Amino acid sequence: MSPPCHTSALLLVFVALAVAGAEQSEERSCDVVGDESSESQMERALLKKLEPLSHMRFNVTVDKDKTEKYIYQFRVCREVNSTSHDFGGLVQTDRQSGKTTVIGRINETQVFNGSDWIMLIYKGGDSYGRHCSGEKRRAVIMISCKRGVTASSFSIISEEREKEQECFYLFEMDSSVACPAENSHLSVGSILLITFVSLIAVYIIGGFLYQRLIVGAKGMEQIPHFAFWQDLGNLVADGCDFVCRSKPRNAPATYRGVGDDQLGEESEERDDHLLPM
Repeated sequence: MSPPCHTSALLLVFVALAVAGAEQSEERSCDVVGDESSESQMERALLKKLEPLSHMRFNVTVDKDKTEKYIYQFRVCREVNSTSHDFGGLVQTDRQSGKTTVIGRINETQVFNGSDWIMLIYKGGDSYGRHCSGEKRRAVIMISCKRGVTASSFSIISEEREKEQECFYLFEMDSSVACPAENSHLSVGSILLITFVSLIAVYIIGGFLYQRLIVGAKGMEQIPHFAFWQDLGNLVADGCDFVCRSKPRNAPATYRGVGDDQLGEESEERDDHLLPM
């Protein structure tokens, strides 16, 4: 093989390895049951809403009795073990035997929500043996709203396997991603307060500029309507005196002093009878 052909072959090998590595490094995500064209906007929006949880792993250990001890591993729209390529989104491991059972797969996902919860369902798990007519397992994960918490309290609630069909494993967890958007609208009182403060600011700044630049005022006289604000304290005092007065203005006082005008004129002969004859 000539040197140019040898170089081209090596280049193709490197490109192929790079593409394969990129495909392996990119983790698979949830695929809603049905054709891609049949996915609703609501399902796409909910899967997008769950994306912040995709990098997290959740584990819970369950000891049913001495013979049944399991570890459940769960990821949101990602494979628990990406190297196995089994699409397992929720996996059960027997602690004694080490046997692994896929409870639900991310390539058969259903998702819907309520006002403060999201229900994530993984179908297509490994088939039951003696239970549920041998149908495939299914995992149901209830994600409830809890503000301020990215994710917590992952636990298994129950396993329904006594029915003939539609058996399932039920799990629950708390997360803020299931919470509705907070109402950020301002109240009427807030709007009125902001409007009032804005008007006061416009009045003060505009009046100051007018007094300084147009009228040519200096010092305290630059304050708009300075004379009014200066006399405001007296006006308020007069108003309080008028409103809070408990007696009418023309009511006579309880005690009146005796003035000189009430004594009258003294008689000039008032002491005449005391003079000696």
